[in-house]
Amino acid sequence: MKKIKFAQYGCGRMAKFLVRYMGEKGGELVAAFDVAPEVVGRPVREALGAESDIVISDAARAEVILGELRPDIVIIATRSTIRELSDILMICARLGVNAITTCEEAIYPWNSTPDITAQIDAAARQSGARITGSGYPDVYWGTLVATLAGSMQKISKIRGSSSYNVEDYGLALAEGHGAGLSIDEFNNKIGQFNELSSDEIKAKIESGEVAPYYRWNQNGWLCAKLGLTVINQTQKAVPQAYDADLHSETLQMDIPAGHATGMSAVVTTETAEGITLETESIGKVYAPSEVDTNEWTIEGEPATTFVVRQPATVELTCATIVNRIPQLLRAPAGYITTDKLPDSQYFVEF
Repeated sequence: MKKIKFAQYGCGRMAKFLVRYMGEKGGELVAAFDVAPEVVGRPVREALGAESDIVISDAARAEVILGELRPDIVIIATRSTIRELSDILMICARLGVNAITTCEEAIYPWNSTPDITAQIDAAARQSGARITGSGYPDVYWGTLVATLAGSMQKISKIRGSSSYNVEDYGLALAEGHGAGLSIDEFNNKIGQFNELSSDEIKAKIESGEVAPYYRWNQNGWLCAKLGLTVINQTQKAVPQAYDADLHSETLQMDIPAGHATGMSAVVTTETAEGITLETESIGKVYAPSEVDTNEWTIEGEPATTFVVRQPATVELTCATIVNRIPQLLRAPAGYITTDKLPDSQYFVEF
């Protein structure tokens, strides 16, 4: 395979791994973008510690620069919803430039932002671009679960729980998880939609009034992969707390004891086939002894449980993105969710 030329869109913590991992596989960085004034104008070598003299450009110039350079792929590592990324995804789709993103909703946006996703899909099909979302959930909440399901005779329920430290992902994500709020503030701001019916919460998510929790899209991905038909889906946010003051570097504050350090987001999906998915993502500011977790149980015949101990969630996200790229470049044009691609594969080099 010829050397893959890539652009990095978003030059925060994850980009340090993405750019390095791409270089180690033989990829060539041709452009980098960000919006932060303290980053724009700095060499990648200085800002990300990578062996490159590329200077980080203002994201406002992405369309012009990408149109001139036409990289093989753009790696987007910024925000968590399709609405927040719709501009850059549409730019790539119109230009015929392939794109892959760490955005959690992007793993399966058809069940949360179908109109915008359909627009991106149509533009990408017309231009020949391939667009997808990948990362840690792709393998550790997706492929692993689907593969083990293939060893079951009968499934009645799939239960999954995973935790991550919001300190690793920046201010927007920490605030979005309610970190630092009092419990009353959390319930009024984030938990106010907990009791909505499936139809009500679906309508609010599709209108953009409420953001889908990560497992909303992941459950959609799993159902698509396993051939299940969703008939009912709800999501609830439950505040997490700690019994002592807890410092957050990201929030630049001490979270008082008993205040929300983050939240548990629970998504329950019922299917026409009688299989229920109950999945939970716990994102919070960690107490000193807490670590990332990932545990799944598939109930049925025979019952099966697997645990990934202390997964390096950030690094695994970036490595999964990088390993997905050769598969994406061979995929048909359009918005292609990874349930339609071969299972994630390890590449020694591109």
